[in-house]
Amino acid sequence: MRTRDQRSGKLETQYQRQEEDSTGNPPVSSERIVLNVSGLIFETYAITLHKFPNTLLGDPVKRAQFFDPRHGHYFFDRHRGSFESILFYYQGNGFIQRPLTVPLAVFLEEVKFFQLGEKVVRSLLRDEGLKSMDDILLPDGSSRQNLWLFVEYPLSSRYARWFSIFSITIILISVASFCLETLPLFITYHVEITKTVPKFTADNFFFREEFFYVELTCMLWFTIEIFIRFYSCPNRYSFFRSALNILDIASVLPFYALIIMMCFEIPITRPTIYLRFFHFLRLFRVIRVLKLSRHSKGLQVLAKTMVASSRELTLLLFFLIVCVVLFATAVYYAELDSHPNSFASIPDSFWWAVVTVTTVGYGDMHPQTTLGKFVGCLCAVAGVLTIALPVPVIVSNFNYFYVKERENEELINYALLNRRRTQGLADDQIFTEF
Repeated sequence: MRTRDQRSGKLETQYQRQEEDSTGNPPVSSERIVLNVSGLIFETYAITLHKFPNTLLGDPVKRAQFFDPRHGHYFFDRHRGSFESILFYYQGNGFIQRPLTVPLAVFLEEVKFFQLGEKVVRSLLRDEGLKSMDDILLPDGSSRQNLWLFVEYPLSSRYARWFSIFSITIILISVASFCLETLPLFITYHVEITKTVPKFTADNFFFREEFFYVELTCMLWFTIEIFIRFYSCPNRYSFFRSALNILDIASVLPFYALIIMMCFEIPITRPTIYLRFFHFLRLFRVIRVLKLSRHSKGLQVLAKTMVASSRELTLLLFFLIVCVVLFATAVYYAELDSHPNSFASIPDSFWWAVVTVTTVGYGDMHPQTTLGKFVGCLCAVAGVLTIALPVPVIVSNFNYFYVKERENEELINYALLNRRRTQGLADDQIFTEF
């Protein structure tokens, strides 16, 4: 007499044989596996998991240690919200995406636990716009790698933090010197008498002696820093494509150009093309304050936000131009009969419209008639509404890049810590390697 299990097995065999005969292909395994993740039940086919045999769920031997014979399923005391994406990795033939409600660090831990592989981890980091250790350890040779970490990642070691703080201090000293040298106290005046009219000229073209040595010291430090970054960078070609490196180079060029002009005694005391070029170089020195963006993640996030919001900013500029032209024309004709000298022309009214739309209101130009004041009120209200429209989009972009930057920083710090532990290095031994 046959048991029920034998009869059901015979029926299943007959069904599979019929399925094979009807399709002409081998039968697909219908074995189903039940997975319990912290009380949440998932059920899938075994053949789905076997698509990736090197993973924890795809290898029957690896997942056997989690089998609960009492309940007849596999139990995993893991994060429930992440497992849906983990399971879809098998169902979607290798496609994986982090759920929006799951932190990246938590999801990466789940990916590593289920042994999906380093390739999946790198793919996730690329999708998130983040870096992995493979991206920051590109230079060949241990010395170049450590030097690159030293100058680019202040949190890689204690000495790297000191280097970053010292570099910031030099930048601040350079900016302070650039501003202080324009004070009347440090400007020497010469008197040139032409007939009977004395003419005073300020001799502030070149540096005073004390400011020259300060400037020379700062520029030498910036130059050495540029050469260190260039020597240790992973890719020499990408070095010159980096906006931060371009800023570093541009901040030292005016100084060396001024030194060349001093050495060759190029005449710049009279209005010539050399004088205009000299003033341009002096003005160009102000960009050294942007060097602080290398040491400030907030400034970098702000720059990325402006680039990502370029479409909204362009739309804002277009609206402002429309408002300026519209209200400048309106206030010109409103004041034309009563006070024609207040707004001499429509182009002259542009200045009033700009400061009113942007809610600055200098007060140097203002309407005096009732109709003109009404136009001014409409202009101010329109300016407030126009400026407020793109603000939510810009704030959203800022929050997005800020979160990405924080996650990237945490992942890099975590990877650097693992690197030190793997190499058996203390925090202060990174610097001594090179």
